[in-house]
Amino acid sequence: MRRFASLSVLALAAALAAPAAFAQSTSAAAPAKDPVVATVNGSAIHLSDMQAAVQNLPPEAQQLPPDQLFQAVLNQLIDGKALLAAAHKEGLEKNPAVQQAMQDAANFRLEKAYVQEHEASAVTDTAVQAEYDRDYANKPGPQQVEARHILVQTQAQAETIIKQLDKGADFATLAKKYSIDPGASNGGELGWFSEDEMVPAFAKAAFALKPGHYTETPVQTQFGWHVILCEGKRTAPTPKLADVADQIKQKLANQAGEQAINDARAAATVVVYDKDGKPVQPSAAPAAGN
Repeated sequence: MRRFASLSVLALAAALAAPAAFAQSTSAAAPAKDPVVATVNGSAIHLSDMQAAVQNLPPEAQQLPPDQLFQAVLNQLIDGKALLAAAHKEGLEKNPAVQQAMQDAANFRLEKAYVQEHEASAVTDTAVQAEYDRDYANKPGPQQVEARHILVQTQAQAETIIKQLDKGADFATLAKKYSIDPGASNGGELGWFSEDEMVPAFAKAAFALKPGHYTETPVQTQFGWHVILCEGKRTAPTPKLADVADQIKQKLANQAGEQAINDARAAATVVVYDKDGKPVQPSAAPAAGN
């Protein structure tokens, strides 16, 4: 139900430093903190290369056990260097189409670096503190609901559960018995949550309830059918800076990135043409970002 943050890539990258194999892969050409883990035709692959590669893996691959993740990433980098050597041997870097693709990739990376540089310069401790002081300090937190829920697959199942509640059945007991949600073992307990922490249909139903009341009709979401019990309502306490710092940093970075794009486009001379190659009047040209 909750929109949990994805598994930290940095944590996975740190896990790569654990295997004993790294300690045995040092060389005079690299400091101990960044050992060589393999060479391909004399070209070294360092620990830092592997940690960087982790960030490009799909989420399911990032969840592999550290030893397995280590071997998978190492094989990927070895294959890459071997393929690069084979491509150079055949002279593919001289192929015009390949050269264009390489230039496109380099240009894309440069564009990304430009935006990232502006994002990083905007996310300072001073800026984060100012944003916190303006939007959070000395202000009450959001409205919250404390609730339990029972999740089932069909509307008919949910209606049957509501009938049992109407007859005095215990909500937590029914949750343990029928709910397919991972929190069923805790009696369907969800704890305190704000409206934006739940999917819209669920949040709307939960916040409409009075404490001690449950939904009289099933609530449908993409997860299935819910029966919701409101156990309390409150205004959340003012969050501490540490609790919202990451959220503020992301907001500042997004704003700076968007501004960098807008400024770059405003400084450029842009002429838009239609499908016949005729210039389009500025008023008819698509807006930036479209």
